[in-house]
Amino acid sequence: MKLLKELAKKIRRAAETHKKAATAALCALIAAGILAAVELPTMVTASTAARELPIYSVERDQKMIALSFDAAWGNEDTETLIRILGKFNVKATFFVIGRWAEKYPESVKALSDAGHEVMNHSDDHAHFNTLSADEIVKNVNAASDRIEAITGVRPTLFRPPYGEYDDHVIRAVRSMGVEPIQWDVDSLDWKDLSAQDIYKRVTSKAAPGSIVLFHNAAKHTPEALGDIIEFLLSEGYTIVPVSELILKGDYTIDHTGRQFPAG
Repeated sequence: MKLLKELAKKIRRAAETHKKAATAALCALIAAGILAAVELPTMVTASTAARELPIYSVERDQKMIALSFDAAWGNEDTETLIRILGKFNVKATFFVIGRWAEKYPESVKALSDAGHEVMNHSDDHAHFNTLSADEIVKNVNAASDRIEAITGVRPTLFRPPYGEYDDHVIRAVRSMGVEPIQWDVDSLDWKDLSAQDIYKRVTSKAAPGSIVLFHNAAKHTPEALGDIIEFLLSEGYTIVPVSELILKGDYTIDHTGRQFPAG
């Protein structure tokens, strides 16, 4: 602001004796302002690109896709889901709450025994944006301890409760050597959509590298799941757990949360 005032004074002085020079100076000032306005979005974009993001999807040459289920309440459908997935020999990833694992250890063991991944969805479904980094680490570890005590395998993936996160949440989780995972295909089954609507949503949005979100106690998910799997297989997809879909080693994540190989 100070610089602009000084320039304005110089322009007024020049205008009194050299109108042409003043005009040139004014044009230069306007050009400088335009240049600053043009550069500003670039700086904002660069800042935005620096955000810490979880993995929403994965860049894959092959037609690979992952099915994931969040388990935070009820387990009445768990055995049914295991049976449907087993019918097609498909392995999925279940993100479970630590307290859910404590309440339903038989379901957690059944999932693990069937070859499905049992991963971390926090210990108590807290709003992680409101927690400190130390509280996040403590919460995630508490859930992993409960899960590992049942399955013998410590979770390496984490899904934030409510899908909420910010930079400090993602940094805290990755500091533990745990990868935060979101999704790019939402079945919206928790809204009690009909089986037909769930099927349409998933099959219309699924793409190579997608991570699909379901819930283990949603009303119509078991009814829709078999048809969805049949469609994906008929389209040439290989359905794998999330840990097999994501890339290992060096990678980058773009502004949409898509994971790419580094370089």
